Amino acid sequence: MLKNRVFVNAYESLSCAGNTQELMNAIYAKESGITIDTSYMPHNRAGLGSFAPNAFFSSLVTVTQEVLNKSNLDDFSTTLLIVGSSVGGIGKSEQIFFREHSYKNINPKEHAISVISDTLNRAFGFKDSRSISTACTSSANAIMLAQRLINIGAYENVLVVGADALCYTTVCGFYALGVLSDEQCTPFQKERKGMNVAEGIAAVLLQGTRTDESVELLGSAGSSDAFHMTNPDPEAGGAISCMQKAIEDAGIMPTDIDYVNAHGTGTQANDAVEALAVETLFAHSPYMSSTKAITGHTLGAAGALEAIIACEVIKAQRIAPQTSLTEAENTRVNLPIEAVEKKVRYVISNSFAFGGNNTALVFGALK
Repeated sequence: MLKNRVFVNAYESLSCAGNTQELMNAIYAKESGITIDTSYMPHNRAGLGSFAPNAFFSSLVTVTQEVLNKSNLDDFSTTLLIVGSSVGGIGKSEQIFFREHSYKNINPKEHAISVISDTLNRAFGFKDSRSISTACTSSANAIMLAQRLINIGAYENVLVVGADALCYTTVCGFYALGVLSDEQCTPFQKERKGMNVAEGIAAVLLQGTRTDESVELLGSAGSSDAFHMTNPDPEAGGAISCMQKAIEDAGIMPTDIDYVNAHGTGTQANDAVEALAVETLFAHSPYMSSTKAITGHTLGAAGALEAIIACEVIKAQRIAPQTSLTEAENTRVNLPIEAVEKKVRYVISNSFAFGGNNTALVFGALK
């Protein structure tokens, strides 16, 4: 069956490294937005990524307005909104509980994942909306769903918004799991401490028609190895399968991939398995790096944020370096410590989550 092509035509983001332009400058300069924080856990340091206090919901509207301004649309009345988020409005509920020491005044509608789509619907009036919560693959899965809907002609315009705010639930939860670093994370480093929890917003407009600035979303796929509640399959079966299927969906070969935008959280389990998966699937050893040493792990927003980074790498024809790497654990994968100028045709962007939930997206330069 013939499928409609899918194009990334406009986007904007906000993270601890700033907006999209500021983010890309920081990535290539290897300047991290992570700060050391003790406000969530007074007796423990944590490397976190944050922007202005209490600015999350206003920033959602600002970032989305920027995408509309950059688009070929007058408004979003013909656009489907798909939100990917891990925590939704949990931060609001926490504030009420800590202030009042009671659950009584917590509004369930402002606690749920859908509070993000409700906020954006009030501001922009989308044709319809959906919300997806699959932990750290949330917005990557939202992009995959958008691709499928445009492929079959169900929608011409889909806006994917990945968004998660910092909150006690995530910061303390990852600390309890023993995977939270007390300094800037060091993905793929031999001696690494863990991840940095961060907040982020990323909005990506996907359409069935191309523009001069388009990057094509060629393929996507998901898998679930269901090995463990939090740890991935140590043999990397799910990660390999996911990437392989995304490449097949794109209609290309593994040898065509020029750059792997890695999930690369800086935890022991994730980095070892992802490096093994890349080493196994890509015999030609494409460049690979994780940008989470700059942005931190933005949880449900990570897939959309890193889709933007993948598109920017293609537009710049410049590989993102691996920040904070001095001694790689796996020396058989190609981790550049400085930016690399080269022809970039195809990029694969990985998102991996708890429960062995894996998603990969393949982007390509226009032909």
